[in-house]
Amino acid sequence: MKSLKSLKSLKSLKSLPYGARMRVLALPLAVLTALPLAACTTEGGSARRHADADPAARPDLRRFYQQKLKWRDCGDVQCARLTVPRDYAHPGDGKTFVLPVARAATDGEEGRVGTLVYNPGGPGESGVADLKDGGAESFGAKARDRFDIVSFDPRGVAGSRPALDCPEEEEEDTSEDAAEEQPPVPRTAAARAQALADARAEATACRKGSRGLLRHIGTQDVARDLDVLRAALGERKLTYVGWSYGTHLGTRYAEQFPRRVRAMVLDGAVDPSLGWAQRALSEGTGFRRAVDDYAQQCADVVGSGCPGDSPGEIRRLIEDLYARTEHDPLPVDGEEEGLGTTDVVDAVSLAMYTPEEEWKPLSAALRAAARGDGTKLAELSGGDEPEPAARPRRAGGRAHNAPASEAPVDNSDAAILAVSCSDTAYPRTAEPYWDALDRAERKAGLYGVSSVLSVLACKDLPSGTQRPRRVEAEGVPPVLVVGTTGDPATPYEEAESLAEQFPGGMLLTYEAPGHTAYGRAGACLTKRVDDYLVGLREVPDGTTC
Repeated sequence: MKSLKSLKSLKSLKSLPYGARMRVLALPLAVLTALPLAACTTEGGSARRHADADPAARPDLRRFYQQKLKWRDCGDVQCARLTVPRDYAHPGDGKTFVLPVARAATDGEEGRVGTLVYNPGGPGESGVADLKDGGAESFGAKARDRFDIVSFDPRGVAGSRPALDCPEEEEEDTSEDAAEEQPPVPRTAAARAQALADARAEATACRKGSRGLLRHIGTQDVARDLDVLRAALGERKLTYVGWSYGTHLGTRYAEQFPRRVRAMVLDGAVDPSLGWAQRALSEGTGFRRAVDDYAQQCADVVGSGCPGDSPGEIRRLIEDLYARTEHDPLPVDGEEEGLGTTDVVDAVSLAMYTPEEEWKPLSAALRAAARGDGTKLAELSGGDEPEPAARPRRAGGRAHNAPASEAPVDNSDAAILAVSCSDTAYPRTAEPYWDALDRAERKAGLYGVSSVLSVLACKDLPSGTQRPRRVEAEGVPPVLVVGTTGDPATPYEEAESLAEQFPGGMLLTYEAPGHTAYGRAGACLTKRVDDYLVGLREVPDGTTC
């Protein structure tokens, strides 16, 4: 995914409920805190049971597997629609999702390998809008020459019909004296009650707005849709690239259809063996370390424009801003309200995704903030997107530059919330969240707090029943897992763990800050990924670029 700065402007945060404001950092960022857990299936049983039988042979699924895509021109790419059952347990009940699909066809017919399907992240990212916006440029030239590049909008997302809708609701005020602005860390009983009320109101709105879809939008079912797409594309086996949340989708596919995989690249890995609280702590720790990396490496990347003369000075400036803005918001030109602590944490954290693009403007914004002006921090969060060729992949939706008449509604926030909750077994009482929040604050400060609060609404939304477990994908060919050592949203340790869980898993390491690697990194990594995708050339486990 691209730049999360387009998810929300800091200006718009002020109108959101407390839980939603905190989720701007954590939920869009990583797949969050929830997705690594084993998803529940709609038919019962384990993923392995699904893998044992070929669903294409089921009579009640045959019409879906035998459909042919009808391509039409739509800008610089081609578009089609794929129909999938809403409920794979009852595919004949007449209820379906119709999913947009887009294709960037290769010009190199000689040596063509086939079709490569990718997911840019999320949950909530529109694959169609991504491809229209130049998403194919994130692949190496060798891969683009040999494959048609295809992506799709997952069920419930963007142009999917039907689509999720979790509209904003008025906040519940649980006390006469409830403050208009909630503290960044809800420590008091009143603050925690308000946070729970906001989360409950959000969950209620999502239930009402999504009209019974919430139990049918989990990643396990998206993986089944991916197999229907494979068949509709005429491919015997799937060649797949997934960034961030897309690694979770790829893992779920490999478990259900291990012998349907030709090649699979999982970049910015989500570890399925972590519980929801462990994942929140992993993510929060990743952002804390990324900000430390910024302080340590700022001079190398930014030069003389750093907001301090030493790493220690930069760290102190950031921490002082967090403390100061809890009670004294930073003024913003043209705005009545200034930036509070949560706003500043969001702006700093978002800049950790793409250091090569964001550290310089972040440094300028921090220098201005130190002088009492928050305008540049607000601009940093709501500015223009990076050019397509430099676009990194990450979790979370964004606004796209497609013409308004063609652009589907951006329901990425709804998808992030609903899919994250449906993929994971979440506690139904408040105490486990506060226990997790206390641990996350001790280990990762405000970054850990945001990761826990981001899933508070899951307490009151449909959730999965499966517990964390290691990958079960017997028979899958070698899978390439790419990990970035300074990844804030999907920390490198999760890539190490996921590669080890796959039979014959291969770990390719990118030594750099930032979220994900393929599409950001140089020739060393690009060549190894492309050689694997095109020629199935295995990458020696432990290779570093």
